[in-house]
Amino acid sequence: MIQQLLIQNYATVEHLEIEFSSNLSAISGETGAGKSIILGGLSLALGDRADKGIVRFGFPKAEITAVFDVSKINEAKQWLIENELIDSDNPNCCAVRRVVGSDGRSKGFINGSLSPMMHLKTLGEMLVDIHSQHEHQSLLKKATHQRLLDGFGVPEKVREELESSHKSWQKNNQLLNELRTNKSADQANQQLLSYQLSELDELTLLDNEFENLEKQHRRLSNADETILSLQAALELCAGKEHNLNDDVKSMLEKAISLLANLKDTDERFGSVLQIIESASIQIDEAVNDLRRLLDGIQTDPNELEKINSRIGVLHETARKHRVKPNSLVELAGKIRGQLTAFSLEDSELEHLSNEDTRLQDRYKKVAAKISKERHKIAKSLETSVNQHLKELGMQHAQFFVALTPIEYQKPSPTGLEMIEFLVSTNPGQSPGPLNKIASGGELSRISLAIQVSTAQTTQTPSLVFDEVDVGIGGGIAKVVGELLRRLGEHSQILCVTHQAQVAGQCHNHFFVEKIDRGDGTNQVVTQIRQLNKAGRIEEIARMLGGDDFSKESLAHANKLFASQKE
Repeated sequence: MIQQLLIQNYATVEHLEIEFSSNLSAISGETGAGKSIILGGLSLALGDRADKGIVRFGFPKAEITAVFDVSKINEAKQWLIENELIDSDNPNCCAVRRVVGSDGRSKGFINGSLSPMMHLKTLGEMLVDIHSQHEHQSLLKKATHQRLLDGFGVPEKVREELESSHKSWQKNNQLLNELRTNKSADQANQQLLSYQLSELDELTLLDNEFENLEKQHRRLSNADETILSLQAALELCAGKEHNLNDDVKSMLEKAISLLANLKDTDERFGSVLQIIESASIQIDEAVNDLRRLLDGIQTDPNELEKINSRIGVLHETARKHRVKPNSLVELAGKIRGQLTAFSLEDSELEHLSNEDTRLQDRYKKVAAKISKERHKIAKSLETSVNQHLKELGMQHAQFFVALTPIEYQKPSPTGLEMIEFLVSTNPGQSPGPLNKIASGGELSRISLAIQVSTAQTTQTPSLVFDEVDVGIGGGIAKVVGELLRRLGEHSQILCVTHQAQVAGQCHNHFFVEKIDRGDGTNQVVTQIRQLNKAGRIEEIARMLGGDDFSKESLAHANKLFASQKE
């Protein structure tokens, strides 16, 4: 509900601070006093267009602040949380501020944070519903029609189940479509990868194969040179056959023989003798190793040709795939992993497809249940609204609830049908959309009839009725007042009125007037004040008989005021 409205330097308002309570509040005053300024300021705070002409003459800016209690408006609280605009210190309170400069530029703020006008409008539609000769914030929106009808009789638990099932279905469907799109786009790539892997598998690649082939190739390519070198080394160490005088072994044995004769004469020669004897043993071991190496060297030209051929194939394949030859095994593993992922995608695709069918069936079942409920309660709502329309003097008006099936291919989170309120206001007239059939005054009364019918079953934001009683007589005005009061028992209602019968039914009464400042500037300012009991009776009397109210009008005013208790 609206808790407070502060207006500064807006049109003829210099400074106004109004505190509203719940239930039904009337706003009255003489023609031209500025009643519309109050609602204009509220609309401006909630994102309406502004121009520099609304700034009070001589001031740099106009400023309007509206403070709301959002404790019972879950939709608005959730929106504030999602947009990080909630007041953490006071989450049940929301302050919306609009500043308009004399140059026409304006800024909007929500809980102190600079916000775009679209945010002000979006939030405003959750908080206030304005009905006037020229403006109906929500009544003309089909989303409102659906909300009011469902609130009238569809259990909240079933509505939540429908929304949840639709959300789950759409989420799964989105994943399914994305996977199908990716699958289609990757089909050619999958075929290419399969071909590449089959080509690599045909090579029967081994780990470290290319490195081993290079080593073998070096050995075989240098086999002849290696043999010559080994043979020369062997001759130096062991000598040629039948010639043992010029090899290392023979020379070491001579040295050992000479030193053996000397070690007895001087013990220092013994250590040198040991070193040479050790060298002789190592030469024997080296000779044996050289012979084994010579025996193990292969010089098979056919084997070398095979290795050359294999290395060539690996080089060619590596160039084709733009990798190094020693990376072919890794490449094959990578491709195999990618193809495995495609197989997993096929499995996931099948799972999502089965889940899509299950979630679709669940949605259809809940939506069909809601459709059945809607067709049943639509008749009840039509009966209730039509009864109130007759009470409001619209004897020939007929209200209808149209439920039009939606294409099943485009399911809605609200069900399988589009809901629209239709009306005909004259006999024989075909029913049509509210804004095309009804006039501004008729729309206000139709809205009142709908709101009264649904008040106890739907969560309604603060309602503002601007001159809903225009063009109606005293008897109908009394009915309007009674219906507004009944509506005020469930919602906060602000009503700008010229009818005493309406004002007499209100829980609270505000009086708007223009006052000459008396400072010689000929400037007037609009002020508003809440009336006490005596003031209310006087204002009702004025509304009945003009400024020169009589004893009869005062008596009638007392009677009207007393009737509200009944």
